Amino acid sequence: MALRLVQVNFKARDDSALGRFWADALGWGVSSEGRGSTNVEPVGFVWPDPVAVCVDVVTVPDPETVRYRAHLDLATSSAVHQTELVAHLLELGATPADVGQGDVPWTVLADPEGNVFCVLEPRPIYRDTGPIATVVVNCADPRAMARFWGEATDWTLHEVTDDHARLRSAKGVGPYLEFLRTSGVETVWNRVHLDLMPYSGDDQAAEVARLRALGATDADVGQGDVPWVCLADPEGNEFCVLTPG
Repeated sequence: MALRLVQVNFKARDDSALGRFWADALGWGVSSEGRGSTNVEPVGFVWPDPVAVCVDVVTVPDPETVRYRAHLDLATSSAVHQTELVAHLLELGATPADVGQGDVPWTVLADPEGNVFCVLEPRPIYRDTGPIATVVVNCADPRAMARFWGEATDWTLHEVTDDHARLRSAKGVGPYLEFLRTSGVETVWNRVHLDLMPYSGDDQAAEVARLRALGATDADVGQGDVPWVCLADPEGNEFCVLTPG
């Protein structure tokens, strides 16, 4: 039994507009599951596949503006590519963001709804991830988070220290999932969360029970009667367990 990280979910005021921004930013396409939901994924992609972690943008009433605990880091292949990508993102409607990063080689931006993300300088470790290098989650204890998420998913732990943990699909493709030690992590409802999916033939209820035994707790984000289950990891980060597929 195991779960796969299949998408990052963004709460938005306008899912269509924000979805189009991220599609253009990543060079991907968009599709819709219906009013209020826009999926962003590679063109020709057959979901789910670990080669990509997709983006799901969902409209919610008046999403709060908070300090986000999860964000995307985008990969670049050269200094020229980084410069060109930043310029392209600014043309699409991104804005420079200051999160106290100081003088760093990466560029911090915010999408049109204020979600902060980073455009990284070229790094060999991310050369084959696709446009999303890594999904980063701020936390207080990377080692504890690595233990939970390593057991919750079938992803492989590549590195863990007191300050940082890095996991990736066991197939060695797609982006990384990283936990970064950050002081003053807030326990607030997050506009960005992760969606996990059981493998075809596995039992959603059994997976949810397994996650609770690992330390997950039930989360109410106003989801109502839905086929997925909302939980929170041991540090309070909400995530959803979708139906098997």
